[in-house]
Amino acid sequence: MSTHPKLADKDTAALADGPHATRGKGNPTRRGGLTRALGYTALVLVAMLYIYPFLIQLATSFKTDADATNNPLSLWPQHFTTAAFSRLAEANYPRWFANSVVVALLVTAGRVFFDSLAGYALARLRFPGRGALFAAVIAVMAVPGVVLLIPKFLVLNQIGMYDSYSGMIVPLLADAAGVFIMKQFFESIPVSVEEAARIDGASTFRTFWSIVLPMARPALLTLTILSFQGSWNELGHFIVSRQSPELNTLTTGVASLVSGQLGSGNQYPLKLAATLLMTIPVALVFFAFQRHFVRGGTSGATKG
Repeated sequence: MSTHPKLADKDTAALADGPHATRGKGNPTRRGGLTRALGYTALVLVAMLYIYPFLIQLATSFKTDADATNNPLSLWPQHFTTAAFSRLAEANYPRWFANSVVVALLVTAGRVFFDSLAGYALARLRFPGRGALFAAVIAVMAVPGVVLLIPKFLVLNQIGMYDSYSGMIVPLLADAAGVFIMKQFFESIPVSVEEAARIDGASTFRTFWSIVLPMARPALLTLTILSFQGSWNELGHFIVSRQSPELNTLTTGVASLVSGQLGSGNQYPLKLAATLLMTIPVALVFFAFQRHFVRGGTSGATKG
């Protein structure tokens, strides 16, 4: 059997070059490994920019006042002490923590419920002014929260809710961002699922509560995390809605520490110990639900 001369020449050249034929072009696998290594190194360096201040906060919480003043960037206390935490326990910090827990849990539950109802109504129900109402929700998202502080104070004072738990909680029970998130997610759920429920005789609320809401679990978890974090870290609203020290939350209480109400001097260990304890609940909630948070944040991007 005869062999084509051009094919024979190519085979001969390949055999002559041997395994070193692609050396001049470089090894793709080696280049890919080097690129990944450089990428991971860059990510670690960027992560350290965010982790390093937290490590300073953690170390300073266990320092003495003199050590924190003389060595503010040191990551290891010269004299390890828990005096800052003891002073917080003797102060009203446990009461502040309890107030924050109560307010954050109630606000989170309210936002999940009311934002879901409003989002479902805007996504599925047809009524006059629906488009204008949704435009108003979008417009509210563009208004800075600080602009509303004085109107909030005036309204709460006028209706007798100022300086009370209800005044701290009720105005935060719904927010425009949560309504927008839930509306976008509900629109991604097929309408045929609800039509089947209506054929079986389910009411609008029963369809929402028993059929649609369980399908919106990723969005609900996202809204839960954002609501808890937002209400836990809220400061401006709590400043204008209360004045009694007994109603201090962690944000207003820590603000009083920063203003020096518990003594003179820098008091870095006391302040950073207070903020360290304040960040723990939010961090635990976020890390527990971060997988669902990412999934829920992108679920409403496409419609099913």
